[in-house]
Amino acid sequence: MTRPELRSGGVWLASRTPDEIEAFLAGLGDNELLALPYLFDFWAMEHQLPPEGEWKTWVIMGGRGAGKTRAGAEWVRMQVEGARPMDQSRASRVALVGETVDQVREVMIFGDSGILACSPPDRRPKWEAGRKRLVWANGAIAQVFSAHDPDSLRGPQFDAAWVDELAKWKKGRATWDMLQFGLRLGECPQQVVTTTPQNTTVLKEILDNASTVTTRAPTSANKAFLAASFLEEVTAKYGGTRLGRQELEGELLLDSEGTLWTAETIERAQVQHAPEMNRIVVAVDPPVTGHSGSDECGILVVGATTAGPPTDWRAYVLADETVSGSPQVWAEAAIAAYHRHGADRLVAEVNQGGDLVETVIRQNDPLVSYRGVRASRGKVARAEPVAALYEQGRVRHLPGLMQLEDQMAEMTLAGFEGRGSPDRVDALVWALSDLMIDAAARFRAPRLRGL
Repeated sequence: MTRPELRSGGVWLASRTPDEIEAFLAGLGDNELLALPYLFDFWAMEHQLPPEGEWKTWVIMGGRGAGKTRAGAEWVRMQVEGARPMDQSRASRVALVGETVDQVREVMIFGDSGILACSPPDRRPKWEAGRKRLVWANGAIAQVFSAHDPDSLRGPQFDAAWVDELAKWKKGRATWDMLQFGLRLGECPQQVVTTTPQNTTVLKEILDNASTVTTRAPTSANKAFLAASFLEEVTAKYGGTRLGRQELEGELLLDSEGTLWTAETIERAQVQHAPEMNRIVVAVDPPVTGHSGSDECGILVVGATTAGPPTDWRAYVLADETVSGSPQVWAEAAIAAYHRHGADRLVAEVNQGGDLVETVIRQNDPLVSYRGVRASRGKVARAEPVAALYEQGRVRHLPGLMQLEDQMAEMTLAGFEGRGSPDRVDALVWALSDLMIDAAARFRAPRLRGL
């Protein structure tokens, strides 16, 4: 087949009758049958094939399980393999860059859709663990790099690179910049980025570059290779939500108009570790009702370092323990978080539940340090002073808070644009109000009385 025919070969085959498929396969020789599984052009979906024309960067954006990793691995194969095992390749020095060395090894190299799984036996490279590299029989080499160590890209030079999940790298900007300086071999060095999109500055700049081409696909595009139960469950739970649009549809979501927390602000708040805390609170935003159709109960664990004047205080969002269920379920979850994190106080909003909120908590632990808080202003008015703390760089997020951050991005001056209630954001507001805003007011009060 010619290349255009190959590019649609899998689609053509899938649309044939059993007799036509049998006739097609019967017409192939033994070697052709053995080679057929490794002819990716024949089986690939359109978004997995390199765009025509001249480009420096190819960004493959898609939902979870959309086939991005397979596309990246097959592109590397295309660059390093010759027509025969010992033939010269298009690229001989390749950078494989992931968030960590372990993720490069386990996903990009040894994964089910990684380079080794995609390679035919006579072209399969050897993994040299001590040197963290793959070596092909024709001399091509692919080196492994971690986005946690951008400086490791200083010195080496490449004619091709595969970058995986760039949008979630904590040091994305520095790592990307170092890679660009090293991509300098050959007549036209190229790089492929496979990522689920997130609203990060470095990804947006790459997409805006004139030398970048893009292909996109939702998770459902690859449904033939995904468990039906997985697709049904995640679609039912996240379909139509902002998180679903990003993680399932592969959309790059930009800031909502008038958002209180921009993507840049949230990105700047992210850290890997927190220092020793002076105070920790567990904040609870109970749902209006406790049946199966209720909103979730927002439960956030937040700590603060409160040495010195309030301007020196810093807060750290440590965990999101949000649950769905009855008052007994969320009370147990909140108290468990309280003890697990060694919290000083449990703060709960009581507008909806009143005394019931404290009662159900006390029934589970009568000794818990508890404070009920009542909202006297709307959600936006309460959230604005907390958003100001983020703008001042005084709040940090530990990993694992994607659903909270998703709600934050949808909280605007006109109200919450997401589905249901912003339960996690409400809990965040109560926690930071107790730790930072209310505590700062109490700190200043004696000084004001003395004037």
